[in-house]
Amino acid sequence: MTEQPEPNPEKDPSDWTTGDEPMTGPQKSYLQTLAQEAGEEVPENLTKAEASKRIDELQQTTGRGA
Repeated sequence: MTEQPEPNPEKDPSDWTTGDEPMTGPQKSYLQTLAQEAGEEVPENLTKAEASKRIDELQQTTGRGA
């Protein structure tokens, strides 16, 4: 019987070494899409970590993260 490797645990965005950098282009684009679907606005100056957390929240709101 072959053992399945354990999945890599996801690191909390607040622990990212690059979390304080500005959000990436793909994050910004996806956030805009999710925010539009959710009828919400997203600040333009989020960090990578903040954007990741906001994406998670909006995925829950829109049902896209399921």
